[in-house]
Amino acid sequence: MAGGDKVPGQYLGWWGSLGSPPQKGVTVYAMSANRQNPLAGAMNAAVFNTFRRSRKQILYWLPPMLLGYATMQWAIARNEYLNSKPGRAEYADEV
Repeated sequence: MAGGDKVPGQYLGWWGSLGSPPQKGVTVYAMSANRQNPLAGAMNAAVFNTFRRSRKQILYWLPPMLLGYATMQWAIARNEYLNSKPGRAEYADEV
């Protein structure tokens, strides 16, 4: 075999897979970073992510909210006037 030829069925790309028999009795334990500290940076990311998303969506929810608030204030003032003594006197004949 030449230097670049591969033996069929044998993986030579990693130094530990050189075709030797597997070792027995060796146990390796590992823990992922998510298991070690699952909420690392969650509060920081939540604050900045909420700010970023709100900034991009503000033109979708602020105008309807302001319109709804102004309409509600007008309706409250109109209702108070219509149920007051001058309002009843003004619109008494329309009922």
